[in-house]
Amino acid sequence: MMYLAISIFASGQEDFVKQLGRAKSEGAEAVEIRADALDEPSEDLVLSLAAAVKKAKLPVIVTCRDKAEGGFAEVDPSLRLSILRESALAGADFIDIEYANFKHPDTHSVLKAALEQSETKLILSCHNFDRPFENLELLYESILSTYPDAIPKIVYKARHINECFSAFDLLRNADRPLICFCMGAAGQISRILAKKFGAFLTFASLDDDSATAPGQVPVEQMKKLFRWDHQDADTEIFGLIGNPVGHSLGPALYNACFDAEQINAVYLPFLVEGDREEFNTFLDCVSERPKFGFGGFSVTLPHKTHALDYANQHGDYVDNLAEAIGAVNTLKIGFNGLLSAYNTDYSGAMDALVAATSGGRHDLHKTKVAVVGAGGVARAVVAGLADVGARVTIYNRTVSKAKSLAKEFGCKFASIDELAQTKATILVNCTSLGMHPNVETSPVPDGVLHKDMIVFDTVYNPLETKLLKNAKAAGATAVNGAEMFIRQAVAQYKIYVGNQPDEDRMRKVVYQRLNA
Repeated sequence: MMYLAISIFASGQEDFVKQLGRAKSEGAEAVEIRADALDEPSEDLVLSLAAAVKKAKLPVIVTCRDKAEGGFAEVDPSLRLSILRESALAGADFIDIEYANFKHPDTHSVLKAALEQSETKLILSCHNFDRPFENLELLYESILSTYPDAIPKIVYKARHINECFSAFDLLRNADRPLICFCMGAAGQISRILAKKFGAFLTFASLDDDSATAPGQVPVEQMKKLFRWDHQDADTEIFGLIGNPVGHSLGPALYNACFDAEQINAVYLPFLVEGDREEFNTFLDCVSERPKFGFGGFSVTLPHKTHALDYANQHGDYVDNLAEAIGAVNTLKIGFNGLLSAYNTDYSGAMDALVAATSGGRHDLHKTKVAVVGAGGVARAVVAGLADVGARVTIYNRTVSKAKSLAKEFGCKFASIDELAQTKATILVNCTSLGMHPNVETSPVPDGVLHKDMIVFDTVYNPLETKLLKNAKAAGATAVNGAEMFIRQAVAQYKIYVGNQPDEDRMRKVVYQRLNA
């Protein structure tokens, strides 16, 4: 059995019972009592709380965490030990104590005697709130050598997502129950994929405001968004590589399709911070583990050109369109880890733009277009516009980047400061300015927009960015980024799965989320 547990931080019994009810209704599969969070912790109170969890027909974990390893408040060591001892004797399913404290001879003998008189299982915990442990395998073996029947719990802070792979390796190689995951935003995927990799349990929070450790995901998201109930060892992993990724609708979109079509897969946000080196290391970690079941990735800022370079050096196939554009937004991992690269931004952007003009692509011939930005999305947009002979000027804060992109596609370029003088009839924002959560920003200064202009913002979250609000106020035609996102996702999904997705379902999911 693998458990999705909720750790309850409650000041007293009334507060605990309320949170327990929520945990039960939200789908918790186990509950942890954090005795160190109680205003007045005692053996009797903890046993009463444990009885309430048992009455709710949920497994109960009792811990009274040492403040040195993340405890909420300082509790006298003798009381911590007594709470755990009495909980074991009373039949708690699990008691959790720090490995460092359990090794003390008096503590070891007291708990060992209690455990031998009950069916309670022992969890031995190690936490590092700063960085990964130096040797996970040695720590794992040391815990088991101290108490062979223990369930080791090894939790550390991931400073970068690449530090999660050691936890995955340990889980895959373990021959007995093990809890191992990473804290922090960079470690969030290790919590979501714990079931996939065979962890004994992982923790979720009741909601965003009640997380008991950094990186915890609300239980509703774990169950509904990230398909916890459907995950198993054979679940295929997809996701979005980028920085930031928290705004993405990819998980909602793809996982809804996987649900509807009963595909054993999950789509996650992969926060890959840093530049080319960190991106390459992430894909190296994936390629070195072909049996882990990674199926493919969407790629967004700032890694689209990194993805092309990586695919050219290490991949099996790079689509001609992606090569011509100079950016990749889709990576497919096939049999034995073979990597293929594509760009679906091109068709997504052009189809969305053409739909707004009520014409065809070639009706854009000789149309003056201002493209703001010179990154991966801009490459796809400029490539499409250049193909149909539009008169494109690229505006960017770093002029050298605009100049380089313009040279590739035979366009003009200018500083962003010159945007105020544009005579374009179509303006396309290809920057991330205005994207959630920074919704009050716009890449376009006042006075640029007018009623005869089409304004296309490739940002899709929020649905109506500040740029599009300003466009409507000026009487311009506003085109949101959701249509581009949906259209490129249709092509991407077919690359991943091999089947044409239900576009209406995709559109419904996206607009429901954005209008929520």
